[in-house]
Formats: sequence, structure tokens, C-alpha cells
Amino acid sequence: MAMPLKNNMLVEFCLPIYNEETILADSVQKLYNFLIDQNFPFDWQIVIVINGSSDSSPLIAKKLSLDYPDKIKFTDISEPGRGQALKRYWLKSSADIFVYMDIDLAVSLEAIPQLIQPILNDDYQLVVGSRLLPDSKIKRSFIRELSSQTYNFLSRLLLKHHLSDMQCGFKAISQQAFVAIAPHLQDPHWFFDTEMIIISRALGYKIKEVPVDWQENRYDKRKSKVKLLYDSTRMFKNLIKLRHRVKKMPHHQN
Repeated sequence: MAMPLKNNMLVEFCLPIYNEETILADSVQKLYNFLIDQNFPFDWQIVIVINGSSDSSPLIAKKLSLDYPDKIKFTDISEPGRGQALKRYWLKSSADIFVYMDIDLAVSLEAIPQLIQPILNDDYQLVVGSRLLPDSKIKRSFIRELSSQTYNFLSRLLLKHHLSDMQCGFKAISQQAFVAIAPHLQDPHWFFDTEMIIISRALGYKIKEVPVDWQENRYDKRKSKVKLLYDSTRMFKNLIKLRHRVKKMPHHQN
């Protein structure tokens, strides 16, 4: 299905960065080349959102923005935390649609059109990549698969939703929806994804999941930032807290 013509619309592809000097330039170049080849019927930019990096990531981001001044820009937020960095940047951005993806490009870039189109069509306000739908294709370790399945099961049990994958780093949201949910987003780190979905649902925004082709460790030289046991324990506690918070909110679930 062809995308509707949206000449006056800006879509920003945001890449939260914390000490990613080994893969930053290569990943951004791959994303840039892909987007150029798509001839999308809307304007777009890549935004490198540096958050608390102590390596050469800010210098690399600056060089990329100078090499492609019309299409790549960066912002440097001193405090670490993916959720905090995205929230702070999106609240000051004038883009119509925000897309974010992990810098390791674990999700195939071929999924970008299906991530954006439901919002362009005004059918949905939040679109979520899922590694756990029947048509998804994933390559990852058994322990990571077990951890993901367990977390998503617990989130469905505690938060009473039907979505399959809360934590895939591949999402798109309309500016209107994000501005509405932003006051309710509290977690500065990984739990930001779950908050964004559950609060969007509680406020009545329509959410769509799309299957993705996801591959763990596309870059052998990159070390994962996820600390499995620590992060899993913290996120379980956050599920309990979010459950109580959502109960106090006005409910307009679809």
C-alpha cells in the first residue's frame, strides 16, 4: 500500500546514544542510506540523542551532522538514560512523528515503512515493533528469549493488556499523543518503553503492533548495555508501581 502524500510533515528518526563510539558512524550511515533510497512522501531527519556519553560519541555525532546538515542533527543531554533523553528531546521538537530505534539496528530497517504508515494514515497514534508476533523473525540467545517472554507475560498479567512485546527498541508515536502522555512518564531508563505503551492505552490512544526481523548482536564488537538480572528485577518492581499509577488515571482504553 502506498503511503499518503505528506509534504508538510516531518518525521524524526531518533537514536539514543550512550557510549556507542564503535558503531555510531556506521549505523547512522546505514540508516541515512536506507532513508534516502526510500523516497518517502514526507520530510525526515535523523536525530542523534547523546545522553551521558563519556567516549567520543559526541564528536562523531557532530561530524555526522556537519557532513549531512540537512538530514542529520544531534543533541547532547548530559544525564544518562534512554527514556529521559527521548522525553526531553521530543518535548522540544516540532516534528509530527517521532520514531526511535536502538543504535545497533537489531531491527531490520526494512520494517520502517510499516512502522510509520499507520500513523501517516491517521489510523493509530503509537506503533510498536514486536519480536514475538507469528510473522516476526528473531535471532537471539536462549536466556534473552526466556527473559523477554517472562517479562512480557508478567506485564500482561499485571497491566491487563494484549500486546506481545513491550521492550523492542523500535517504536513510532505521533507528536500529539506523546505530548499528552509525557507528564505521566517517570522512568528515565529502559522502563520508558512500557510506560509509553501502557499510558497511551490508558489515555485512549490506538496502538498497533507490527512484526519485525530482529537479530541480537549484529555488531560483534558491541557490548550490550543490558544487565539482565539487575534490569529484570528493577523492571518487575516498576511493573507493580505502574499498575498502581494507572489505576488512579482516568481510563479510556480501546
